[in-house]
Amino acid sequence: MKRRLAPFLSVLVLVLGASAGSSYARETAASELASGAPTVAAESGFDTLMGRWVRPDGGYLITIQGVDADGRLDAAYRNPNPLPFAKAQASRIGNAIKVFLELRAGGYNGSTYSLSYDPANDVLHGVYYQAAAQQQYDVYFERAEPR
Repeated sequence: MKRRLAPFLSVLVLVLGASAGSSYARETAASELASGAPTVAAESGFDTLMGRWVRPDGGYLITIQGVDADGRLDAAYRNPNPLPFAKAQASRIGNAIKVFLELRAGGYNGSTYSLSYDPANDVLHGVYYQAAAQQQYDVYFERAEPR
């Protein structure tokens, strides 16, 4: 009986050990995120974009909740109704952080924001292209809440 049980116990120990190892990896990754360990967004400087941004001339609101390794933004828009972005992308040109946002809903099909982050004034400024009117407007967004 002991001889038949030994291989089973060996496999059980291996399975439990592997499971504990992957659990440890998950817990370590979760604690690094919770502790504010450096992320790709932080290393790229894109994390400075996260937060709520308001356009003072109309109360339009952009909320940036996250950014991935490729600069894709988890972003939402309100004017005051919510509209989805078809594209929300951050990029770097030299030291400058650029933001490109494209709307494809609610009569705004093809309307875009091409913005640059101004760290000295903590604003996003640039051009809004209103596709329906085929007009461009100089705009800026202020941070709606402190970082």
